[in-house]
Amino acid sequence: MSFIAQNLACQRANQLIFEDVSFTLSAGEAIWVKGRNGAGKSSLLRICGRLLTPFRGHAEWQGKDIFKDYDGYVGQYHYLGHLDALKHAMTVRENVRFWASFHGTANVAMALEKFELQALADTPTGMLSQGQKKRTNLSRLVASPAKLWILDEPLSALDRHYITLFKERLLRHLDDGGMALFATHQDMELDRVKILDLDETAS
Repeated sequence: MSFIAQNLACQRANQLIFEDVSFTLSAGEAIWVKGRNGAGKSSLLRICGRLLTPFRGHAEWQGKDIFKDYDGYVGQYHYLGHLDALKHAMTVRENVRFWASFHGTANVAMALEKFELQALADTPTGMLSQGQKKRTNLSRLVASPAKLWILDEPLSALDRHYITLFKERLLRHLDDGGMALFATHQDMELDRVKILDLDETAS
């Protein structure tokens, strides 16, 4: 199982943001994407989640281009952006079930338990704090497992307790042979993480 990016470049508003970005992820590995604001961290993650098309280069899942063989890639990854991506009129439980349905499996009860959301399960997400919204988003990772996690600022709005809880879930995911590609300003102090610094590839 592998995700390979080769010579990726991103252009925004006729400006080259980064170029020649290459990396490989294998089972049990994580990459921490670092860089100053505007270095293209979110853009890189969006490319890997098929939400942006690279200006140059390509990315492969299991040896096949993710933009040409979408059927072989969909369901194999979770992309969680830095925005909450929740429907605020729906409850926590309904939101988790809605997103999990895209993967064809939905263990909602376990997801709520692992992120300590049971007491909020029937609360409309529009009434939640930012930290509670973040946990609701992260619970999707448990509700419908996927091999690759692509996470933009997964720790934002979380207090120390929930950062530790998320780190435990991430380590379990890696121990089970999963992979993770994440951007965050906070160091999770993971021993096995590789670093990709976009400041070194900035145009």
